[in-house]
Amino acid sequence: MSTVFALIKRNVKLFFKDKGMFLTSLITPAILLVLYVTFLKKVFHDSFTSNLPEFIRLPESLVDGLVGGQLISSILAVSCVTVAFCSNFLSVQDKANGTVKDLKISPVSSSALSISYYIASLASTLMICFAATGICLAYAAVVGWYMSAADVMLLVLDVILLALFGTALSSIINLFLSTQGQISAVGTIISAGYGFICGAYMPISSFGSGLQKVLSFLPGTYGTALVRNHAMRGALSEMNAQGVPMEVINEIKDSMDCSLYFFGNRVGIPAMYLIVCATVAVLLGVYILLNMLMNRRKAA
Repeated sequence: MSTVFALIKRNVKLFFKDKGMFLTSLITPAILLVLYVTFLKKVFHDSFTSNLPEFIRLPESLVDGLVGGQLISSILAVSCVTVAFCSNFLSVQDKANGTVKDLKISPVSSSALSISYYIASLASTLMICFAATGICLAYAAVVGWYMSAADVMLLVLDVILLALFGTALSSIINLFLSTQGQISAVGTIISAGYGFICGAYMPISSFGSGLQKVLSFLPGTYGTALVRNHAMRGALSEMNAQGVPMEVINEIKDSMDCSLYFFGNRVGIPAMYLIVCATVAVLLGVYILLNMLMNRRKAA
């Protein structure tokens, strides 16, 4: 156990010492926030207000709070996964520069090495994602705060679950990578594509029905919906308190992916949690199984 702890400590230190990996991971949420506020805030604002019935007039602060919740939920949903890939690239770098061979010559078991990479990557991811969560909550407080203490706690829980998901997924993919070029290629693909397929950049409701059905099979979609529900719940409740009919609020939830449907059946929040947790468990199982198979092949 002391060996695993020492390896975890070593991996976390190396990640934060590597200015390339660390700054890329840390800057990503901040850049996304700047891009969203600069380019997409007005788009989200105009899209929301244009779809409201003419007889409904809402305070500008409430609209800003609702749009702010949509923005921060998109940022956190993407960052938890992309940061996990960045922090997990240390395991690939160790293979690329031959450090893994040196570690395996020492009395370190392959299982201890695999566990240490996963836990260290998760710890580094959570540190950065918690910092990003603080930045996002500060932004929400500036534009319009409608979140309760329970919403904040659930939002933190969502971040932890998505970090677990991102770390497990990246751990499996990184098992098959061994060069710096592969790191760059995978990092670019994940950074560019994940936000679209999880519904963070564009609501899934805006896609065609066929693509919506395909994306409903992806667990990241439900992770994004969880973050969005808890970031926007307070503002939506305030809308209802100000007399906006529930029919209109439900339409807003559908358009912003707070409500998701699996072949026409609405997926509740408990089911979303179950899907994400089950996916994390399955991915961890696959990661453990792949490590066992690879170690047996090398031993043979």
